[in-house]
Amino acid sequence: MAGEVRQLDDRKLAVLRAIVQDYVGTEEPVGSKALVERHNLGVSPATVRNDMAALEEEGYIHQPHTSAGRIPTDKGYRLFVDKLAEIKPMSSPERRAIRHFLDGAVDLDDVVRRTVRLLAQLTRQVAVVQYPSLTRSTVRHIELVALAPAKVMLVLITNTGRVEQRMIDCPGTVGETVLADLRTRINARAAGQRLPDVPGLLEELPAAFEQTDRPTVSTVLATLFEALAEQNEERIMLAGTANLTRFGHDFPLTIQPVLEALEEQVVLLRLLGETADPAMTVRIGRENAYEGLNSTSVVSVGYGSGDESVAKLGVIGPTRMDYPGTMGAVRAVARYVGQILAES
Repeated sequence: MAGEVRQLDDRKLAVLRAIVQDYVGTEEPVGSKALVERHNLGVSPATVRNDMAALEEEGYIHQPHTSAGRIPTDKGYRLFVDKLAEIKPMSSPERRAIRHFLDGAVDLDDVVRRTVRLLAQLTRQVAVVQYPSLTRSTVRHIELVALAPAKVMLVLITNTGRVEQRMIDCPGTVGETVLADLRTRINARAAGQRLPDVPGLLEELPAAFEQTDRPTVSTVLATLFEALAEQNEERIMLAGTANLTRFGHDFPLTIQPVLEALEEQVVLLRLLGETADPAMTVRIGRENAYEGLNSTSVVSVGYGSGDESVAKLGVIGPTRMDYPGTMGAVRAVARYVGQILAES
């Protein structure tokens, strides 16, 4: 790729940038005359025509059969994203609006719901938000509350704001002293630990208690381990599917394969990429492994509390996408969601 890019001098790159910007903005194939009129390229229409012929030969633009103008190929968009596009920062009013909208969330479900709606509105595309991955979450606190002599409520709170409650019927009466001791010992070992690691840290705990209290301790731990194990690991929320109908002509045959792909949770998770990788990822056209999404681009990024990515969020739209604006919106929203998780 580096060799190919070197062959394109700065002028041809400027022509490619102008073609991408104009085509994204106007939805019309771009001709050399329009480029010269709209952009300060500093050369004649004949020179621009020669540059466009070279770009076409290299596979960066092509001519739709019905038009005299040219449009970018997937390869052209790729070069634009990698070398020419600068992520467009959100304006101060936009950032304030994002913060205000997300700050109103009452719990994790509400954060995810608001985030996906906000992304769809900001980008006017399909937004996808993955729930924080539990294998990457840690225990913030585990609370045990006596509801009746032999009934206890267990509350598991993760660092990503997830709250799980379980009711436990104990084999006998639970004294407040035993419950307080158990609560203290569980938190001493589990707080700050990743959820999958917790059972191994607590399995020896019953031996620290009197023989008579061990059945109760074991029952509480069994319920806690169930709560840790049965969490629905990969959940995704989607919004803005109707936005795709605005781009009907951007999909070569029909929008149907795109809509079908969006119904597949596994496909969406694969599209967003590895949770552990927090970097901004842009997949264009045929870079998407799923055939139904060959006419779309996916922009995704990791979000999380602190430096670690606990999940991904992103948008799906046509390859004729405002990449700088979309990348800016996705990055800004991810940053705010991370802040909210860190503060929650």
